[in-house]
Amino acid sequence: MTLPLFLCRLGVMARQEKERADGGDGKRLDLITIGRCSVDLYGQQIGGRLEDIASFAKSVGGCPANIAIGASRLGLSTGIVTRVGDEQMGRFVKEQMAREGVSLDGIVTDPAQLTALVLLAVESDRSFPLIFYRENCADAALTTDEIDDAFIARAGAILVTGTHFSKPHLAAAQRKAMALAKTHGGRIVLDIDYRPNLWGLAGHAAGEERYIRSELVSEHFKTILPECDLIVGTEEEIHIAAGEEDTLAALRAIRALSAATIVLKRGPMGCVVYPGAIPARIDEGIIGAGFPIEVYNVLGAGDAFLSGFLRGYLRDEELATCATWANACGAFAVSRLLCSPESPTWEELQHFLRHGSPQRALRKDETLNHIHWSTTRRPQAKRLMMLAADRLELEAVADGSGVPATRIGEFLRLAVAALGQVTGREAGCGVVLDDEIAREALFDAARLDLWIARPVALEIDPLAPRHQQDFGSRIIEWPVSHTVVTQLPRRAASPPTAWPLHLAQIGALFGAARKIGRELMIEIADDARAEELMAKLYDRGIRPDWWIIPQQDTGSLAKIGEAIMRGDPWCRGIAVRSPGMTRDSIVTAARLPLVRGLMAGFDALGDTPGKWLAGEISDAAATSEMAERFASLAAMWKKTDDSEGSSGVPR
Repeated sequence: MTLPLFLCRLGVMARQEKERADGGDGKRLDLITIGRCSVDLYGQQIGGRLEDIASFAKSVGGCPANIAIGASRLGLSTGIVTRVGDEQMGRFVKEQMAREGVSLDGIVTDPAQLTALVLLAVESDRSFPLIFYRENCADAALTTDEIDDAFIARAGAILVTGTHFSKPHLAAAQRKAMALAKTHGGRIVLDIDYRPNLWGLAGHAAGEERYIRSELVSEHFKTILPECDLIVGTEEEIHIAAGEEDTLAALRAIRALSAATIVLKRGPMGCVVYPGAIPARIDEGIIGAGFPIEVYNVLGAGDAFLSGFLRGYLRDEELATCATWANACGAFAVSRLLCSPESPTWEELQHFLRHGSPQRALRKDETLNHIHWSTTRRPQAKRLMMLAADRLELEAVADGSGVPATRIGEFLRLAVAALGQVTGREAGCGVVLDDEIAREALFDAARLDLWIARPVALEIDPLAPRHQQDFGSRIIEWPVSHTVVTQLPRRAASPPTAWPLHLAQIGALFGAARKIGRELMIEIADDARAEELMAKLYDRGIRPDWWIIPQQDTGSLAKIGEAIMRGDPWCRGIAVRSPGMTRDSIVTAARLPLVRGLMAGFDALGDTPGKWLAGEISDAAATSEMAERFASLAAMWKKTDDSEGSSGVPR
């Protein structure tokens, strides 16, 4: 990919970001979903009982929430009407929804009920035991009061779900939304979403159960079907909605009640779409392309499927295209563990449709995984200004002052406090902190919501006792928002036998960071060999989120930028590390679009560290001096951004 093409892609992504953000300020929405919204806790050990699971991965779940997120990832503007608790899990849901571009205008914070939870284990490719924790949960307290006419009027379509017809007050809320949508010319989508135990037909341990016949449930659905424009369900769900256990008979019973387009989901066989009369055979409807893949976890696959279908349906694509996109999105989800986090982005889906995959287990496709990771990372500021307070910096200061390195931790708390004073005025302030020395400073930085990176050192001596360190077990203890940073040692400073070890260590660290979901920065200290070393790492499949390089002239930075574009056009960018931050060096660094980070060492703090360590100034004076210096750097960085042109977009 050339630099102009890369810049074009950045412009497209910026426009998409703005379009998605517009959903929260009264602008038109493609879709509003209504109903269940939970926190999913899925077992990370595969092939065992739920009783034996030791750790869980957390994500936003619930059919309507999953669809709102999945459709947003595919470029639709979405919102959701639901309730969450006034607690940490409720805040997590809202924060993640915002990160995904879903409008929060229809989410009510419930002061009395807790956010719903779901626990699941993957016992085999056919058994997925799960428990719904929904006793007096927040989303089950939804009432007609939460159905706002003005909000519903913003949507081109609303999606209602079967579960939220299981209680009278929930059914009343969805029926009110349907009536309002009709009034405003919106389309109505029904996801049958049949969970027998949520209708009171099975016990808590039967969350996996997909079908129990119930005339009462069927009669309820028959009153809903005539109002719908699109009806989507599995064969079992079509059966329960129609009150018929023969699929063709069920389809015909639904058609007798409703003129809606019917989408029959058939698992590994894809889907069949019936826009009109039901044919003599099931497979004589409209069929999209299928994608045979390995089944890993079926839960959530239907939500990703419907997200893909709606991306086409709400943009008036051919129904065969809608079905193909739906099948592809379902294939992604069924091949991965979680629900909403596994839904593909538009870029990922398009790559898959164009190129396919050599893997039946899509979670093992490195190219797709890289696109998925790169297009679903947490948003970051357009530019970062970072204080490097890692071990090398700390030891240099300690050596020069004659004080023990442990005392530097006390000073770092003051530096973090100073950054905290600046970050309220200038977004993108951050710090690199070594947790072995700066533990309290790390806690302070988290409370101040600073961008945080933490260093992992590579061993120079291949015979050192730590040279086979387990990176994964270390960084899994770090919060998901913390970035991993490591330095590729200078080749001249390493014995010849160490170089292959360094590459192997970098590869292991990259693999651990991706597996656990942490961003990775790699610093190259050999400025004259940056392009060569980047190429070596890219050739080994190592694609860090960030590169850190020493200050370069504009020509050298341009060549490095081109090397990055050849190796990974999804890279967040370059952070330039300079021994002296001046206006000229900042302008030089900021001229290229890929330069998005400025990393300052302790030299940027002038003589403040030395004076404080010598006892010549107080804590308050040191904090004030550093805040002034940080503010000056941040102002230059921002001014350059305003005057020289943007150096990137949040990705």
